[in-house]
Amino acid sequence: MRLIHAAALAILSTAAAAAQAPMAAPGSPDPSAISGGTYAADPNHMLVVWTLDHMGISPYTGIFGGVTGSLTLDPADPGAASVDVTIPVSQVTTASAGLADHLLRAGKDGAKPDFFGADPMDAHFVSTAVAVDGQSAKVTGDLTLNGRTHPVTLDATFYGAGTMPEQMGGGEGVGFRATGSIMRSEFGLGFGVPVVGDQVDLKIEAAFMKES
Repeated sequence: MRLIHAAALAILSTAAAAAQAPMAAPGSPDPSAISGGTYAADPNHMLVVWTLDHMGISPYTGIFGGVTGSLTLDPADPGAASVDVTIPVSQVTTASAGLADHLLRAGKDGAKPDFFGADPMDAHFVSTAVAVDGQSAKVTGDLTLNGRTHPVTLDATFYGAGTMPEQMGGGEGVGFRATGSIMRSEFGLGFGVPVVGDQVDLKIEAAFMKES
């Protein structure tokens, strides 16, 4: 009986100590957790969310996942950071199976497709400049989409960094959020404009894991 009582007290004491222990809040931006180096994009936790106006009635949103690429980052010189990522357009996801099919549909009778077509090229973004302001930055780069390249500027914010638990693979991770916009007609994707909006707003959830 005494042994059971002692075990119960030990469990309660441990639980109380855990409850009092300080825990980092999700998204707690602590740059000191960044060691620097080369980081690989985490395709399972990196999303490019796009939204455009649908006939003036509502916004419509879709997602690109499976993003690959790399980030080079030196916490002592964040303005020298560079990012190079590839977005698999063929993996576009929407709430409408019909729209997803239309986005990836070949042109009729050999004509140009309305959107990406049946075998779309991956999109590619490579940074050309990073202007840092505290834990935020303007990241300018060249976006190649649908075979056309135009400059794009993203407003990026540091989200958090730290070491992953061993049961989740371990390693140092770093994450950012970014927003921006493009005009889809500039990339040869103007089908439906202006009834369906030309401006596409981007929201990017970017996660990277350290390689070296």
